[in-house]
Amino acid sequence: MAEHVIHMPCTEERIRELKAGDTVILEDWLYGIRDATQIHMFDKGRKTRFDLNGHAVIHTAPNVKKVPKSNFCPAGYESVCIGTTTSQRMERFTRPLMEQYGVRMIIGKGGLGEDSRAAFKEFGGVYLAVIGGTAALETTWIEQITDVDLEDLNPECLWQFKINRFGPLLVAMDSHGGSLYDGVRKTAEDRRADALASMGVSS
Repeated sequence: MAEHVIHMPCTEERIRELKAGDTVILEDWLYGIRDATQIHMFDKGRKTRFDLNGHAVIHTAPNVKKVPKSNFCPAGYESVCIGTTTSQRMERFTRPLMEQYGVRMIIGKGGLGEDSRAAFKEFGGVYLAVIGGTAALETTWIEQITDVDLEDLNPECLWQFKINRFGPLLVAMDSHGGSLYDGVRKTAEDRRADALASMGVSS
């Protein structure tokens, strides 16, 4: 499996080089997004002033501290802890994020579903998985909160982060239909069948 260092924003061609099982380290820019952000963007018709084309978004609602604006905190926010949340409940937003805004990468926990897999394949995108419980480490990969949009939704605004070596992250779903979660499901199903058989129960 290959390791990739990708400076953001990136192209569709670069994304299609990634295969499930590869690792990725991101540089320069990352956007934080969550349920309320996307509900307002896609269900309530609000638009962001950010250009997300070619960028990565991470499913997060960061713990931040409001501070005076400065060179170090240009958006008026200082990061306290920026972790990752479970992605599955945001499944329906993958396609519009890619189709309408040109998002290329989604970072989260637990994977996404079949519509996301189809969108990644059609538009050229990937899902990058983060292990649960690594919020403290992830926070060290973020240098600054440089800007914020849809700020009334705080902490579920749209955050712009300046990042430095964000990763390694695991390519769990690629743009060719590959998904590491297929193997996880198969293993779980096999173990369930074995456990039921050992108890004399038909699966």
